[in-house]
Amino acid sequence: MAMIRNKQVLFKDYVKGSPKEEDMILTESVIGSKVPEGSTAILVKNLYLSCDPYMRLMMSDPTEGGHPLFGSFTPGKIFFGFGISKVVDSGSPDFKAGDLIMGDVGWEEYTLIEYTDKVRKIEHADFPLFYYIGALGLTGFTSYIGFYELCAPKKGETIFVSSASGAVGQIVGQFAKLMGCYVVGSAGSQEKINLLKNKFGYDEAFNYKEEDDFVSALKRHCPKGIDMYFENVGGRMLDAVLMNMNPHGRIAVCGMISQYNLTESEGVHNMYCVVQKRIKMQGFLMRDYLHLFPKFTELVVQYLREGKLVCVDDIVKGIDKAPFALVRIFSGHNIGKQVVEIAQD
Repeated sequence: MAMIRNKQVLFKDYVKGSPKEEDMILTESVIGSKVPEGSTAILVKNLYLSCDPYMRLMMSDPTEGGHPLFGSFTPGKIFFGFGISKVVDSGSPDFKAGDLIMGDVGWEEYTLIEYTDKVRKIEHADFPLFYYIGALGLTGFTSYIGFYELCAPKKGETIFVSSASGAVGQIVGQFAKLMGCYVVGSAGSQEKINLLKNKFGYDEAFNYKEEDDFVSALKRHCPKGIDMYFENVGGRMLDAVLMNMNPHGRIAVCGMISQYNLTESEGVHNMYCVVQKRIKMQGFLMRDYLHLFPKFTELVVQYLREGKLVCVDDIVKGIDKAPFALVRIFSGHNIGKQVVEIAQD
């Protein structure tokens, strides 16, 4: 069997504080060009990799606060995450060479996937493939579940989205505008604020780095109060939102990126507002709603084809740039969905 050179990213060791490029190691190995005889595995060439905030949780020592739900990366072993790939060879009756798929893969040029039950075949290949990392992938699906299923939006209501220019925030805001909501977002630079208002249709947006008092900032930008909050940040912002929520408001807790690099999480001080205002606040993981993925795909494909949904992706090219790309999302330097392009085909 011929062997193929395979560049890889390994996880160096458990991380405390903010992740650095040095926490990952670039290396090279070889991999067989065919699946083992009699195997039902598939060999894929990885095209695009997704950089996601939850990956920081997997970089923590599981004995010192690592996240049990996501698990942890293993020092010295291959880094992995969601990706878009092309099947090179298959022992599975469900896949053939040339098929495009999405699912968890190693951070490497080629991956042998032994268990294919969680891999999905890409059906609408007329879109740019990296859309299946963002709007048509788990990022878009997370936005869909949090907004439509948890926020239960109504026309005319006010929604506030934190980290609004990020991968999830940009899609949530556009879903909300299509529902006829008043949409307000926060981000960390003037460039991102302009993007929210001019590209994604946000009604109002503010730079949280220029605001000393988040409670006042939210009152200024959400004069009728907040009916829905799509939570991506946590910490001080969540505290301020609780003070500005309307009675019977809904909070979809998608993530809390401000807390991931802290050795000690910040507390929330205004939780009594949940009782006083009868707020529904719920965390969620898209994996609990996978039965809705076809419905989500149908809607987003329609929106994209009608030009009602736009995507901004921040693409870094080359497997050797993958550590750089991942670290960027924790410093706020990315704009839109952070993607690593390994190959186009």
